[in-house]
Amino acid sequence: MRIPLVIVGLIGALAVSGCAQKTLRDIRSTGTGPDEFLILPPKPLAAPTDYAALPTPTPGGANRTDANPQGEAVAALGGNPDALVPSAGIPSGDAGLVTASSRYGVSPDVRQALAAEDAAFLKRRRRGGRIKIVPVDRYEQIYSKQTLDPFAANEAFRRAGVATPSAPPASGE
Repeated sequence: MRIPLVIVGLIGALAVSGCAQKTLRDIRSTGTGPDEFLILPPKPLAAPTDYAALPTPTPGGANRTDANPQGEAVAALGGNPDALVPSAGIPSGDAGLVTASSRYGVSPDVRQALAAEDAAFLKRRRRGGRIKIVPVDRYEQIYSKQTLDPFAANEAFRRAGVATPSAPPASGE
């Protein structure tokens, strides 16, 4: 019995489509799951000396084992947990950096403005790329003109006389 060429082609396409690899550079949202960087391991449980003296539970509030989890995470990473307090002001070690970065003025809504500009840029760039037959790297397609060539930058710094670390050769060399 002869199998039509179309069926063989469909079976082959189906088999090859399972070989695609998804990367972390897929810029579409994959769900509404939790942010894995916000999950902190709790301290070990300890039995209180008097169960009657326990405070009333406050859902969403602080607890006895982790009173300040963000501050403790910052301290564990070598930072200053007091810097998390907005009223603490700018640390003296960062004053020069803040002065230099704000010399041309500071826009209070810079995050919202950049998010709106990026959304408009993505919308313009995605117009023709909605239909795809094979998996493609959308991040690479959309931001390809804004990508820095590390080998060209390394060579430019070397020609300028800047000491640069050794780098692996460009692929294909």
